[in-house]
Amino acid sequence: MIVVAVVGPTATGKSDLALDLAQALGAVPAPGNFATPGRPDVPVGPTGTVNAEIVNADAYQLYHGMDVGTAKVPPAERRGIVHHQLDVLDPLQDASVARYQEAARADLDAIAGRGARAVVVGGSGLYVRALLDAMDFPGTDPEIRARLEARAEAEGRRALHAELAGLDPQAATSIGPHNTRRIVRALEVIEITGRPYTANLPRQEYVRPAVQIGLDCSREVLDARVAGRVDRMWEAGLVDEVRVLASPEQGGTGTGLGVTAARAVGYAEVLAWWRGESTEAEAREAVTANTRRLARKQMGWFGRDPRVHWLDAASPHLLDDALAIVAAADAGTLPIAGAEPVRRSLGS
Repeated sequence: MIVVAVVGPTATGKSDLALDLAQALGAVPAPGNFATPGRPDVPVGPTGTVNAEIVNADAYQLYHGMDVGTAKVPPAERRGIVHHQLDVLDPLQDASVARYQEAARADLDAIAGRGARAVVVGGSGLYVRALLDAMDFPGTDPEIRARLEARAEAEGRRALHAELAGLDPQAATSIGPHNTRRIVRALEVIEITGRPYTANLPRQEYVRPAVQIGLDCSREVLDARVAGRVDRMWEAGLVDEVRVLASPEQGGTGTGLGVTAARAVGYAEVLAWWRGESTEAEAREAVTANTRRLARKQMGWFGRDPRVHWLDAASPHLLDDALAIVAAADAGTLPIAGAEPVRRSLGS
């Protein structure tokens, strides 16, 4: 069964559409009908078949306790639809794309094994691609890396770059002769895998049948949505949420936020305010500005993928349009990759 992915910039309503799609595609029964063998949390239909399940692809919604600031759908509002890859990390842990890929792909396998439809939703482009696309994560070897770094110091980075050019000309051209760290990493990967470094780079090639639905809207509409979201987050207790997660010095009960979690928009600005780098009003304004900046970055990422089928997030027929895309994908009549990337931008 084709995996449906709802992607695009923050504040465009991806979570709502994913819920609507999961409910419409799976005809999810009323909450409380839980009878899947071995999975009492998975809703089933009248015939005992599983319907539709959602897989999160937002890097920060992986974190337990980071709810308000990530716009995580509260359990009571999930309509009885099972969600995966939410609350799977402690805020002190650093997120890993490779670890997410392994766990989320296992979820897709399990969902398919139950005969269910998987609906992926999120705005973290790298996580979406790691889940859906051919993307390898070669390991590291401290001994190999140390040896290469020592050679770079002794022989010079240009010598290593020349070696890389002989082994993988495309990688050498892409990296250039001045980036010692990336040259060393490329040579390390080649030695570990026995393949060119570029063979391990992500490719726009689905590892399982999938269709991506992107949500877009005008800059004015998105800016208004972002401002409204920040207002609601402040009213819903974002500051208190950060305090609970933060170190005891801030009056919280948590042990702190790790490097990755502390960088999240909404959390980073509140922490900066507490460090005396801004006022509360300035922190709130910074959250709004940085969320808008994030949205533009996300649109740049997804806009370069020609496989994304874009819809107007403000359309009154959004669900019907999305269902039509899924139906065409299921029928094999939906045109996909092969053309030049459709470079969309907010307001296009």
